[in-house]
Amino acid sequence: MSARTDQDSPWKEILRQYFPEAIAFFFPELHRLIDWSKPIEFLDKEFQQIAPDTETGKRYADLLVKVWRKRGKELFLLLHVEVQAKPEANFAERMFVYALRIFDRFRQPAVSLAILCDSRIEWRPNRYEFSYPGTQLLFQFDTVKLLDYAEQWQGLEASPNPFATVVMAHLKAQETKRNATQRKEWKLSLIRRLYEAGYSRREVLNLFKFIDWVMILPEGVKQAFWLELKAYEEERKVPYITSVEEIGFERGVQQGRQEGRQEERQSLTLLLLEQKVGQLSPSLHDRISQLSPTQLEALAIALLNFSRLAELETWLETYQGNL
Repeated sequence: MSARTDQDSPWKEILRQYFPEAIAFFFPELHRLIDWSKPIEFLDKEFQQIAPDTETGKRYADLLVKVWRKRGKELFLLLHVEVQAKPEANFAERMFVYALRIFDRFRQPAVSLAILCDSRIEWRPNRYEFSYPGTQLLFQFDTVKLLDYAEQWQGLEASPNPFATVVMAHLKAQETKRNATQRKEWKLSLIRRLYEAGYSRREVLNLFKFIDWVMILPEGVKQAFWLELKAYEEERKVPYITSVEEIGFERGVQQGRQEGRQEERQSLTLLLLEQKVGQLSPSLHDRISQLSPTQLEALAIALLNFSRLAELETWLETYQGNL
């Protein structure tokens, strides 16, 4: 089975899109303490300053998020997703170091959380400690193990939380690692579930992107998958994923890349953006015109999920300096 590159990991993206739902799904007690009517603040720049050793492309995602308690006091959440297949020996130490740096930066402790996606059922780090004469330390953090959800499959299928789909896709990807045909069937099944559960077009696309990444298929099986998905969407008259607009746009981006026609790609991107979010200001036109070919391709994919102008502005603020 082919493997994705580390940079393809969409964990951080899906967590940002559905952060309250992620906390509700994995850490329900914490979710009840937070006032979700107040804005969520993702402290990406602050975390990069705190942990400059976190390299883009490693098989984990880190988020530092500021939320508010129901009693009105701010609360910092350090959420770590360990995606790599092999457990990391110094994982607990790294969690402690990050928590210490956050305290040093904000003079407030962070709630440290970890989602463990590996395949070692016995690996469950949740503390860092040492003891010397006259000096002791015990640092504990909360963890969830995705493998534990395998015994809760019926509950996952019944759950309306989008992270139930995330977990199911991850578990079936592990289970079908050596069986491409079985993986194709499960991939189709999970995508059909999105439609049957009544998700909106945007939610279907968001979750499909994660499913498509984690349940990668070899080329021959991938073609059969797309044909079956296309037939299913035509039958239900909901061409969200295989729509002419998306397929045509993807081909346009590919052709533009091959021919080096940056100007044409910019024009097409601007046209589709205005169809999605409305008329763009001259300043937004200028910012988009300054994007590199790689950045423009990333925006071309991201805009399929946009429905409001604010989403475009947020994307530019978040990703323009990082690509």
